Amino acid sequence: MKHQLLPLLSGEVLEEHENLTLEEFCRVCRVSVDEVYILVEEGIVEPSGHEARVWRFHGANVRRVRCAVQLRRDLGVNWAGAALALDLLEELQELRTRLRRFEGES
Repeated sequence: MKHQLLPLLSGEVLEEHENLTLEEFCRVCRVSVDEVYILVEEGIVEPSGHEARVWRFHGANVRRVRCAVQLRRDLGVNWAGAALALDLLEELQELRTRLRRFEGES
């Protein structure tokens, strides 16, 4: 029987309430500045701040961007398609949560 080696995992601890600069956000999400501009344009993330040089990104957006990147990489969808898929996934999660609450009240 062959033994399969598991890949070494690495990551950063990031608080969801933490605000990241554009550069920090790019590094954590592993995307370029140009990709972040597209992500903002497509509505995948909404930074605070009126100009890119002062943008701040909520730590909770990291998961959303990483999911969008994975959709592009694994399924070949464009950024607009990734935005739609993310919105639908979030709506599905919200409906499941509401259903669980409803079932718990019965």
